[in-house]
Amino acid sequence: MSNHAPADERRDRRATNALFSANPLKLGLFGPNCDRGCAMTLSDDVPLLTWNYTKKIAQLADEAGFEALVPVARWKQIGDNGFNGRNFDTYTWAAGLASVTQRITLVTTAHVQASHPAVAAKQVATIDHISGGRTCLNIVNGWFEPEFKMLGGSFLPHDQRYRYTSEWFELLERFWLEENDFDFRGEFFTVEGGYSQPKPIQLPRPAIMNAGGSKTGRDFVARYANCGYALLAGYDLASTRALVEERRAEAAAYGRDVDTWTTAYVIQRDTADEAEAYRQQVFVDEVDESAGQAAAHYLGLNSSAMAPDQWEEFKLHLRAGYGGYPLVGTAEQIAESLIGLSQAGVTGVSLSFVDFVSGLERFVAEVMPLLESAGVRKPVPALSAVS
Repeated sequence: MSNHAPADERRDRRATNALFSANPLKLGLFGPNCDRGCAMTLSDDVPLLTWNYTKKIAQLADEAGFEALVPVARWKQIGDNGFNGRNFDTYTWAAGLASVTQRITLVTTAHVQASHPAVAAKQVATIDHISGGRTCLNIVNGWFEPEFKMLGGSFLPHDQRYRYTSEWFELLERFWLEENDFDFRGEFFTVEGGYSQPKPIQLPRPAIMNAGGSKTGRDFVARYANCGYALLAGYDLASTRALVEERRAEAAAYGRDVDTWTTAYVIQRDTADEAEAYRQQVFVDEVDESAGQAAAHYLGLNSSAMAPDQWEEFKLHLRAGYGGYPLVGTAEQIAESLIGLSQAGVTGVSLSFVDFVSGLERFVAEVMPLLESAGVRKPVPALSAVS
């Protein structure tokens, strides 16, 4: 008897995975599995992470037609005040949310040195079956050195980390694709009788994300990813358009087409002055300075690479949203910025909020209709109408 998934169970991922939706501008949420999300602040406006809180976030985004929930894989707190230290494991978090959502894609974020490719392949395939083909694997090789020490691994030099990551993924893909037992011998892994069933539902395999920004990292994106995250450090549309074109050319060199995504933090108020005042309150007056300094240190970021005014601006964006694109202002201003990113070639934007629930509710009520009117988003049917 065959152990393979029935032929009618496996489907083209474009039919099951929202990352391949027809929306010109796709939307996700970034970091809703971690305490304080992407907001390095001591403000009491950030709710405590609970399962009911993250489930409500997921269901609000699902109902609104968002394409993706993108978690942060974190093992230790950053800084001295607990930032991101309380968090849900990305695999079991995605599996749990898959059973209470209908159409949104559940991303798992894999620290490659934290699990064997055979284990990750099995976990992702399981989530794919739970969700009906709605999972995606976000591959990261890590940057927060204390986590490597906690897990007993060594913090490999940059290019060696990417050799490890490439071999890890190539082996994982074989567990997804090989129908017969296989052997593998590489620089980092040796496998005898490799085997994994059932296969994922998505054909040819689940979607892949990666956020490599270095030359080596961008080559990994171009070769393997379906969605490549880019930090839009210039925070302007001209540099964004140039970056997207560079990344398209890099993927085309491998005969591939890779979507460019980015992250953004949202502070939405009735006036621009109110939004800016709130950003000042939460990320300057009530900032978690310890988290910001630790993140900058371990990311290898420092003032020597930027002019003083650029460095101060970047530190603000780092604290407010892990360096994401600032969407600060009225609903009209935020919609205008998102439309501009779409016109510059950005395929998707994963958003973060100080409070995901209240922020998301306001965004959906006031910004989404403007995006639909501009044609970068399509109206979504009610979930009750989704088969």
